[in-house]
Amino acid sequence: MTLAQLINVLYNIVDRIFVGQIGGEGSLALTGLGVCFPVITIVIAFTNLIGMGGAPLFSITRGAGDDEEAARILGNSFTLLLLFGVLLTAAGLAVKTPLLRALGASDATLPYADAYLTVYLFGSVFVSLSLGLNSFINAQGFARTGMLTVAIGAVLNLILDPLFIMVFHMGVQGAALATILSQAVSAAWTLRFLTGRKTLVRLSLQHIRLGARRVGKILALGLSGFIMAITNSLVQMACNASLQAYGGDIYVGVMTVINSVREVAQMPVNGVTNSAQPVISFNYGAKEPSRVRQAIRCMSVIVILYTAAIWALLWFFPAFFIRIFNQTPALVEAGVPAMRIYFFGYFMMALQFCGQSVFTALGKSKHAIFFSLFRKAVIVTPLILILPHCFGLNANGVFLSEPISNFIGGTACFATMLLSVYFPLKKAERPAEG
Repeated sequence: MTLAQLINVLYNIVDRIFVGQIGGEGSLALTGLGVCFPVITIVIAFTNLIGMGGAPLFSITRGAGDDEEAARILGNSFTLLLLFGVLLTAAGLAVKTPLLRALGASDATLPYADAYLTVYLFGSVFVSLSLGLNSFINAQGFARTGMLTVAIGAVLNLILDPLFIMVFHMGVQGAALATILSQAVSAAWTLRFLTGRKTLVRLSLQHIRLGARRVGKILALGLSGFIMAITNSLVQMACNASLQAYGGDIYVGVMTVINSVREVAQMPVNGVTNSAQPVISFNYGAKEPSRVRQAIRCMSVIVILYTAAIWALLWFFPAFFIRIFNQTPALVEAGVPAMRIYFFGYFMMALQFCGQSVFTALGKSKHAIFFSLFRKAVIVTPLILILPHCFGLNANGVFLSEPISNFIGGTACFATMLLSVYFPLKKAERPAEG
């Protein structure tokens, strides 16, 4: 599943790499894509609302032995993903130009942002279905199939990007078209598997009719993932607006590169924490507290060690990663100190992800929602708006807000998880052992 997450991020990363190399306009085109990030994140947010809400509930129900209800959860999740995908397309197309202006698009970057987003929105249904339903493949233990779902689309995107951008000279529109066509193929593959004979719980028409109570549970449990993504979008909006004011297009471009590097660096964390969720959920439903605690320990050690290694790598070789996306001297010069500030103490981010994952897996939606809001909305967004005014930090204040929020939010979330889940589960083991 970790490998699947890494492959999945190639969709947008490959777009940015090829767009950043467009002769004479790569820097502006790359910045235009960066302006679109908050809107793309909103699409992902609604996908998380259903996928991250339905899949753990699906696993808990299967762990309790009720496969019929699990099938209904799968069917209702499919309907919700389809519905939200259509609504987001319509809403996005209606307000895209004023929205992009509000997100920091300048006169120079607006044409690129508008061209990319218009094409992308028409394929948002495919994005929702491929990413959202893939969670149910992984939740049934078919990790290799889940990896193939994204691998097929990612490889196709890797082929179509240079074809549309370099050969057909379609620019950013070609990048967006390559992405949505690839996601459409991934969605078709996902649907074919979930309706086929190899799946344990099958997606069928008799289970797609929405049930109010079931939908309520899916939305309640997925709300934390939704809020995490929505607050990510809020942070991106605040970043773009502040950077446009304090540094102009060049610093919005720097943040585009940093976000791209972060997505690649963060995918193994997402993969490990997301793949731990069905293990935690299933064993929690099966009343096996020792296995739940073992999964929490394993997940936490892996992601903390990994993020510490990533921090070291990005600290010593920032210019190398920046030049992958764009080699403009001004962008590299501004990007090196910005990247070192942004990723300082990166391992603390892992604590937030571990705590959030455990809360979501065990159905503790209130805890998950609180810490989603706490780090992004309560800490990092105000800091983005305040720090540039302090001590002459200017644009560096925007980048500094991320490590500060990681240290405060990560510590609070992980400590609460230990006190409210991990240690109480240890006590629950003792009667069984006796």
